Amino acid sequence: MVFTIIKTLISALIITMVSEIAKRSPAFAALIASLPLVSVLGMLWIYNETTDVERLAAHSEATFWFVLPSLPMFLVLPLMLRHGVGFYLALALNCAMTALLYLAMVKVGAYLGLKF
Repeated sequence: MVFTIIKTLISALIITMVSEIAKRSPAFAALIASLPLVSVLGMLWIYNETTDVERLAAHSEATFWFVLPSLPMFLVLPLMLRHGVGFYLALALNCAMTALLYLAMVKVGAYLGLKF
């Protein structure tokens, strides 16, 4: 239970840090947010809790494939915002688009023999 609380606090600290830095420097905050911190922390938690390197390898490989469908959001969202689409609508549409792209990745991955 203590480890779960520590994981939660570290994760919350990273999110808070990014949002606070973004007030001063959006680009620097974006750099921090784009680092694979969540993935690295996830790998650390998985390894420390299971020491199962095969599980860790599968997690790392799946993370790579699931990053790909999330990338268009970071191009489409600013485009929509700059063309007058309201923030919440643009965010909702981009989340829906990303969910559909994730679904497509699962289907394409299965076709290619990838195991998620």
